[in-house]
Amino acid sequence: MEESGRLELLLEFSRSLPPLPERLADHPELLEQVVECQSPLFLAVETGDAPEQAVQLFSSAPPEAPTTRGFASVLHEGLNGLPAADILAVPDDVTDRLGLTRAITPLRMRGMAAMLGRIKRQVREATAA
Repeated sequence: MEESGRLELLLEFSRSLPPLPERLADHPELLEQVVECQSPLFLAVETGDAPEQAVQLFSSAPPEAPTTRGFASVLHEGLNGLPAADILAVPDDVTDRLGLTRAITPLRMRGMAAMLGRIKRQVREATAA
């Protein structure tokens, strides 16, 4: 797929980012901001008691930030519901493998890599507790 097609797919993903559940929407202090993102992005991870239980991902980004929302939605689609071990096994350079490096600025690509890094760190911390 050409980069223009990938960029269009990313924009489609931006429209499918699930809204936050009320328990998080009403308590923004429970979300972590990913400051590396050019647009405000906040995320939270919920894990079960055991590492093999499904991890739930939650993200929030404004509608006027379609690239950021698209990245968050791609990560949600690919990782939500997986066991912690599977999420931790995702290569750190997976964002580079999406083939968007010529269509998206390096700063935005760094933001997506930071999202993945935060997700993995929160999963590690939750499963270590």
